[in-house]
Amino acid sequence: MQSLSTPETNAILSTHLEVRVVIFSLDTRGLQVLLRPLADPQHPIWELPGQAVGLDQSLDESASHCLTHYSGLQESYLEQLYTYGDVKRCHEKRLVSVVYFALIPLDKAIFKSPDHACWHAVEKLPDLLLDTGDILAYALRRLRYKLEYSAVGFELLPDNFSLSELQSTYEKILGEKLDKRNFRKRILKADIIEPTPHQRLGEGRPARLYRYRPDAVAEVKTRRLFP
Repeated sequence: MQSLSTPETNAILSTHLEVRVVIFSLDTRGLQVLLRPLADPQHPIWELPGQAVGLDQSLDESASHCLTHYSGLQESYLEQLYTYGDVKRCHEKRLVSVVYFALIPLDKAIFKSPDHACWHAVEKLPDLLLDTGDILAYALRRLRYKLEYSAVGFELLPDNFSLSELQSTYEKILGEKLDKRNFRKRILKADIIEPTPHQRLGEGRPARLYRYRPDAVAEVKTRRLFP
């Protein structure tokens, strides 16, 4: 039996569905994002890690698989961001990209990522493919917004951290300085961290290390901590 072909079915058959993952991390320089190169390695165009969605995969499964492939981690913070499917965003095909963003502590990620992917400072990005710049800008806005009412910033920290490291994390993401006394007062009053018996040695006095309380009601207790 001959199958029917219409403009509508042809459009569906030519649609390419993929996931892309904006993988954020932090180092001493600031907020970083993982990108992979395309074309000439000497003068590459960079894109977000991603993959086609398999017929037997859900969107979440595909995004999780992609994140594990590029970070080496089995479990990380992963959240769906937005779906990009404008008909004019790619000339070669109808491209629908379901974008997620992920947060990983840099000390837990594998040192060498597949496909020559590497970290780039969000404030100094290379040449980007298609609308990748717009996607990154939106992901950063979402991250900063979530930082104001949730404990998402702890996803970028090691298990044990000092109050200075915690404040530095918030400052790097928000892109602004926070008052030290006010920050510590609010974060301690929120009752979402607890001291550990450990200290970090360095120049000056040893720094007390804290950890995120596993029983903390983060979505409530951190609401609008840092307006």
